[in-house]
This record gives sequence, structure tokens and C-alpha cells, in this order.
Amino acid sequence: MSRALSGTQPTHEYLHLGNYFGAVRQYVTLQEQYDEALYFIADYHSLTSLREADLRQAYSFNVALDYLASGVDPEASLIFRQSDVPEVCELSWLLSTVTPMGMLERAHAYKDKVAKGQSADHGLFAYPVLMAADILIYDSDVVPVGQDQKQHVEMTRDIAQRFNQAYGVEALKLPEPYIQKEVAVVPGTDGGKMSKSTGNVIPMFAGPKQLKKAVMTIVTDSTPVEDPKDFGASVFQLWSLFASAAEVEEMKAKAARGGVGYGDVKQDLLARLLEYFGPMRELRESYAKRPDDVEEILQAGGRRARTIAASVLSRCREAVGFKP
Repeated sequence: MSRALSGTQPTHEYLHLGNYFGAVRQYVTLQEQYDEALYFIADYHSLTSLREADLRQAYSFNVALDYLASGVDPEASLIFRQSDVPEVCELSWLLSTVTPMGMLERAHAYKDKVAKGQSADHGLFAYPVLMAADILIYDSDVVPVGQDQKQHVEMTRDIAQRFNQAYGVEALKLPEPYIQKEVAVVPGTDGGKMSKSTGNVIPMFAGPKQLKKAVMTIVTDSTPVEDPKDFGASVFQLWSLFASAAEVEEMKAKAARGGVGYGDVKQDLLARLLEYFGPMRELRESYAKRPDDVEEILQAGGRRARTIAASVLSRCREAVGFKP
């Protein structure tokens, strides 16, 4: 059986454009291409940055709503909370015993977050091991990631190989990264990579006022309207996500010859945002009114995911000499 797997941390009220175009949109495609698709809410991982228990619960529910609204079908995919599969923590410990310190020290995410001032606790440092356990415990074949996250899958493969070699068994399947090459890193409102940790996001399902506020804060230079513009500017990159190929070429030509105002581009981007996510927003509101149904989807997904995890963990326990 072929499987695709991915997860999202519940650390803010809504997922953002980077989450959607970099990952969630691919989830819908993958659930049609693979026998089984597993999409979890990474609440264990959120412990490294979010300390409020009530917010973790609320945000986890919101991620489930965002998945469902975006087209992740509970009939075709498993949607579940990471913490509903505690087996992942035991596998994480088994994997940590074969993971070199140097590998963890080289992790891009760890270095980036420490550089931005986040506390360097053990959870943040060992993050790649838990992520490897997330992937390996479901015998995942592919993991949709952005080009900048490819290292996580490479580290997962390395850790799995080390475990298999250490115990002389093929207990763990080696996954492959699934990278949608035509999707670049989605820029944030400040021009850097869109990220919840830096607060430069445009939330997918925020209300019109909040969306307008986010769009209008997109950083631009002081080039006059009549002068040529750099089409590589973040406002054009974001606008292009919602434009056809023909529209992109037309806008490129306008930007090159001048006469395009950044304010006009932002207004058009806002209109496209509201139109694009409008039907999804309605579906999300429908699910939000049925919290018991959403909870049942999560629990059903968790039960199935735990069955798969138990089988893989059993192989690993046997490999290291633990009794069933």
C-alpha cells in the first residue's frame, strides 16, 4: 500500500498562504494519487513554541477546519492529532539512540530559530528525530515538502538507514520527498519567507478586514507609479499565485514599462484572495458549526493511524530485542 504523509503545527488561529500553496494544496492532489494519505495536526511539535494548553486545543481544531475547508476529504485521507498516536514518542526515543549529535546541530530549522531568539531547549534541538518518527511510523512513501524543507526528509532517511543498519533488519521504509517544483517559497508581507514565527503572514481564512490589513502591509519600495517596477517584488509574487499564466505575462509587461501602482496591485490581490478562498471559507464555517462531526473525523483518523503505527513500532521493538 502506498502512503503520503504530512503535518502542520497548530500554533496560530489560521493557516496562511505559505501553508496552503507550499503544502495543503498538494494534500488534495496526493489523496487522489496514493492508496492512503495521512495528514496530522502536529500538536506534539507545537510544545516547543506554544505553552497555552487552551490555545493548543483551539488551534488544533482550527487546523482540522482548514484542512477540511481546503479539500482534504476524510473519506480519502486520515486527518488526526499527532498526540492521539502516542506510539510516535516511543519510536522517537528508539531513533534518538542512533541519531548523531552532529546531524541535529546541522539542522536548518534549529539554527534558524535559535538565530531568531527562540530558546534552545531539548525539544527544539531534537525536533528532527520526532519528525522522523512521524514519517517512519506510518511506512510513508512520500512526504510533500517545500524545497527549503527537503533536509528534514533527508535526515529522516539517514536516521532510518542508521537504525536498519544498527540492528541488521529492514524495519523502516525510506521515504521520498515530494516537491512541487513550480511552487516557489511564498514570500511574507516583509519580503522574507512567509512564516508564523515572524508574523509576516496572510491568513487564508481571516475576515475581510484582517485580510485587507495584512495585504496593505506588504512591503514595497518608493518607485513612482509611472516608473518601471521589479516583477520579483513580493507583492507581484503574491499576486501571481492567483493569476493565470496570461495575466502574469501581461502584468510583467506593464511592470517593465511603468504605469503600475503597488496600491492597485494590492487591491487586486485582495479581491482575488477573497474570491479564491470564498467557497472554502463557506465550507469551513459549515464545519465549524458541527464540532462533534469534526471531532469524530479526528478520532476516526487517529484510530486508523494508530493501527498502522502499532505495526511499525512492533517491528522496531522486535529489532532492538523488546518483547511484543
